[in-house]
Amino acid sequence: KEFSQRFIKDAFGSCNFYEHTTICEQSHHIAYKYATNKFNNGNWTGGKDHLKPDALNSRFILFFGTGAFEANFGPPPMAEKITEGIVSGRLKIAVVDPRFSKTAAKAKIWAPIQPGTDAALALGMIQWILETKRYDGKFLANANKAAAKADGEFSWSTASWLVKLDKNGIPGKYLRASEIGLGDENTFVAIKKGKQQAVNPYDEKNVAEGDLFVNTTVSGFAVKTSLQLLKESAFANSMPEWAKICGISTEIIAELAKEFTSYGKRAVAEFYRGPVQHTNGYYNAQSLISLNLMVGNPDWKGGLGVGGGHFHESGGKPGNPYDFSKLHPDKLGSFGVALSKEKIKYENTTLFNGYPAKRPFYPFTSNVYQEVLPAARAGYPYPIKALFLHKGTPGLSVPAAQTQLDVLSDLKALPLFIASDIVIGESSMYADYIFPDLSVWERWGTPHVTPDVQTTASKVRQPTVAPMTETVKVFGEKMPICLETVMLAVAEQLNLPGYGTNGLGAGLDLKRVEDFYLRMVANMAFGDKKGDMVPEADRNEMELFLKARQHLPKTVFDLKRWKNIVGTEKWKRVVYVLNRGGRYENFENAYSMNYLKHKFGNIFSIYVEPIGTAKHSLTGKPFSGVAVYEPVKDASGKKVSQNGYNLNLITYKDILGGQSRTLPTDYWLSVFLDENYILMNSRDAGKIGVADDDLVQVVSKSNPTGVWDLKNGRKKPVVGKAKVVEGIRPGTVAVSWHFGHWAYGSQDIILDGKKISGDVRRRKGLCTNVVLLTDPHLKNVCMTDPIGGSASFYDTRVKVIKV
Repeated sequence: KEFSQRFIKDAFGSCNFYEHTTICEQSHHIAYKYATNKFNNGNWTGGKDHLKPDALNSRFILFFGTGAFEANFGPPPMAEKITEGIVSGRLKIAVVDPRFSKTAAKAKIWAPIQPGTDAALALGMIQWILETKRYDGKFLANANKAAAKADGEFSWSTASWLVKLDKNGIPGKYLRASEIGLGDENTFVAIKKGKQQAVNPYDEKNVAEGDLFVNTTVSGFAVKTSLQLLKESAFANSMPEWAKICGISTEIIAELAKEFTSYGKRAVAEFYRGPVQHTNGYYNAQSLISLNLMVGNPDWKGGLGVGGGHFHESGGKPGNPYDFSKLHPDKLGSFGVALSKEKIKYENTTLFNGYPAKRPFYPFTSNVYQEVLPAARAGYPYPIKALFLHKGTPGLSVPAAQTQLDVLSDLKALPLFIASDIVIGESSMYADYIFPDLSVWERWGTPHVTPDVQTTASKVRQPTVAPMTETVKVFGEKMPICLETVMLAVAEQLNLPGYGTNGLGAGLDLKRVEDFYLRMVANMAFGDKKGDMVPEADRNEMELFLKARQHLPKTVFDLKRWKNIVGTEKWKRVVYVLNRGGRYENFENAYSMNYLKHKFGNIFSIYVEPIGTAKHSLTGKPFSGVAVYEPVKDASGKKVSQNGYNLNLITYKDILGGQSRTLPTDYWLSVFLDENYILMNSRDAGKIGVADDDLVQVVSKSNPTGVWDLKNGRKKPVVGKAKVVEGIRPGTVAVSWHFGHWAYGSQDIILDGKKISGDVRRRKGLCTNVVLLTDPHLKNVCMTDPIGGSASFYDTRVKVIKV
């Protein structure tokens, strides 16, 4: 009962589901979240987990491992802005990527980096910027809000704040003013021209600026400024040494740094999957955020922005009619340690028994998807008796995927497996029970927009076609079966509070899916501020609304029922939003003179105290609070050896694939790309005598046979066609995502005694996740970033063998 109630809460609270993918790029979000952490009552709290360039006004964008014309957050709006900028001459771009991507084809500079060395390149650039004094010293010297305001800035940084060092010179906490008699524990310290001064971060009257490069002693405390620590990290290697690590010449590093610092605040370093899906992903991300701070670009037109955000569909703002946090009587909260051991420090648990822990803890991140099943099988911190999987497919999409299949097929480790899915997929095929779910065209949702959009926007996904799933009855109501229907049925059977008649309060039923989502739409319609509601739909709009839904069955759309959910006084405003597929702020509110209208307006931490004061749960050693370069390491902190395997394997997501559809099952898009290839540089292909369309097999240290063992008597070799190209770094091979299915409608199945024929087109291509490295220390999970939690997709070396 307790499990069910918590799961139902999560199911209804998570409206932007990923279909047949994983959340494995968390290091990107965690780096931004902790770099933008606010300081409140002695604690670092809050923060933004995603920032992007204001591409409509940028003059230079340096893309790391992503681009405008690849899978990214918001390709449609971003691609248009980048295209316009390049064509008009307003914008130049550079791309750092081992593969010559579609975006790299439009770039002024393509830097084919050695995979996983993004921090080395960024620190090399920072070294050049510091040496040539091309950094924005005025921005960096601002230590509080008053100083930022005086200089026409809205955000500021901790560049000049003093950090205490221990007896071994290891940075710890920021020096508090209370420790030297200048203020309280919520006040920090900077030095200006040799004079110590208290820094209240949010003081709007008393300007606090500080010297940037300080290495001294204050009242017996050895201290350095944040920027001094970053400088020492940037100068830990010479420029030729950085160049050797990342495989980019010193001339290219200098050219990138010069170009990046030639456009004032309208230059931005943009990154996503490529730099972060490594064991050093967090540090890669932190180095790129620090690079942005060198030019002081936050909140500026053409600079780095948080985007317009969204209207708060879950309520809690003054204008919202429904606050869902208060509409669940007798709700249960979370407790204990998650299987993934996320959001909790090892030292704060009863499991703590010195170092090393039996398995890693991830105190800074969530969604460590890849750890759940292996941890359950290992029984740490506990085994499980049942798994409920919705839309995910860990057995296909996670690195070292065999470690996931081993659990899904193990009846002792996983006695009961229930799935909710739109297909019988590569993971749900192992389930004891599969509940059909709805596709994106049949279901509700409130997905958020990318920070690339500078205006406030909220999208509404709503049923546009009649569901193909069967009709069932729950709480006396007929409705199509889907994830939410299953959860409501569980709630009904267990008589859980918060559901059924008056489930959300007096007169507020929760019997149907739309009982939840229409009230969320009402929150959007009325806005976050009082008096900020949208207009009422007029007669023509109401007519359009009805005509657009006249084909839907009553189990999905019933005008009287929908109207009663939100009430007559709200109904026409709800229709106004539904007709537009969401609510969108006027574009005129995107900018204010030379600034973004929607600003971060807070502190950026160059030295991140919560990270720098935490310890690795296996080694017991502190993490670095400032950006550093690290090689590939396993869970125990040891450098990984892959001797004998000569090629770096990377993967990428083609723009033709998406979250709600995938190649090759989308037959319209498959006309353009019906299978994937092993992309190889001609030098590497020539060494083994491989030409275009030759069949080759990919093997690794973790999987020397290069085979998927499906645990049902079948095996699938990691074999595909080679494509010889010049547009990939020698020593690197690339295989795109989306292909290589063995389920997902690709094979014949027997359903209710009836044979359902598979489509051979869906089997085409290959998926290399099964050859990606298993962690050498843990031996039953992929390698993972110990800070950000990202799964390692790009740290594996392989051999390619001609078949």
